[in-house]
Amino acid sequence: MIEGADLRAAVGAGLISEKQAADLTALAQSRSGAREALRPGDEPFELFRGFNEIFILVGLAIVTFSGFGVAGVLLLQWPMHAQEVAGIATALGLLLLWLLAEYFVRRRRMVAPAIALSVITAIVLVLGLVQLFAQPFMVAQADYSSLILPVVLGTLAMAVFWWRFRVPFAMAVIALGLFAAALLTAATRAGSPETPTELFLLSANGIFAWVTLAVGLLVFAAAMAFDTSDPHRVTRRASSGFWLHVVAAPAIVNTVALSLLQMEGAGPRVTLFAFLALIALVAIVIDRRSFLMAAIGYVVAVTTRAIDQAGVAFLILGLGVAMLLLGAFWERFRALILRALPMAGLRRYLPPSV
Repeated sequence: MIEGADLRAAVGAGLISEKQAADLTALAQSRSGAREALRPGDEPFELFRGFNEIFILVGLAIVTFSGFGVAGVLLLQWPMHAQEVAGIATALGLLLLWLLAEYFVRRRRMVAPAIALSVITAIVLVLGLVQLFAQPFMVAQADYSSLILPVVLGTLAMAVFWWRFRVPFAMAVIALGLFAAALLTAATRAGSPETPTELFLLSANGIFAWVTLAVGLLVFAAAMAFDTSDPHRVTRRASSGFWLHVVAAPAIVNTVALSLLQMEGAGPRVTLFAFLALIALVAIVIDRRSFLMAAIGYVVAVTTRAIDQAGVAFLILGLGVAMLLLGAFWERFRALILRALPMAGLRRYLPPSV
């Protein structure tokens, strides 16, 4: 185990440079972090590493809001040159955000500022690109075709941001951008959805639910690609996979669950419970709890529509007990399931069971 004293001795002996020692220290810290105290089989999750990151987060929020305020004042002073002002403000804002990411993300390896910078960068990109390319009169008439290019360009720019800084949360932003671009493309062909639930109802007239399901499956496939490339979950690839699962699971579960809930009779209810059981099985096999979290709300929705109030209370209580049991004995359940399933050569792509 190489410690700080060993690195300082190596620098003093001329074996490595001070920069190399700092990079090694940063790499070791980024690979440990929240994983350091995890039990085997637990799922790494990290939003911040210390109060200093929260302190910096507040500073980023102040800078962001003040920056938007300055841009708004400039737009009010030169309304005839709104596009030019928006373009300059966007370019300067992105340059500042890039420099901040170089320091706080690449050099300091901070988690919370990395997430915040991903969100702020995406907002600045979308607002700036919409101001430059969108046509307000077309949008007012429910023609969203002029919004597709800004969203696509913003998503591509966030892909560059992820490639440079490897912020796992940026993958969720990219997935949401892909989702928005697909829905806007569908809206230009089939018209706007009448209600938000139309985005998840396969029985609706539009194609939005099919687009949602397809994007959810695509994002799930990307998440599994990250997961299988790092089955022991010691690098940022696994964290990227986690955030992709957070986006993919609701898109898949919402679409199937809401569509089945709209059907009458016992058959769709049984099918829904079977589907939720399948989601739970998949979540346990791939060792991702986010799928179960997405399914929980729909179990409650089914119970409130299918049985009386007393039955709802008891069934929700049973659901809570089941969650506690899964949380306490997740590794044991997973080991039993993996031994029972004929996984063959696929086991080497999955997290090892305890």
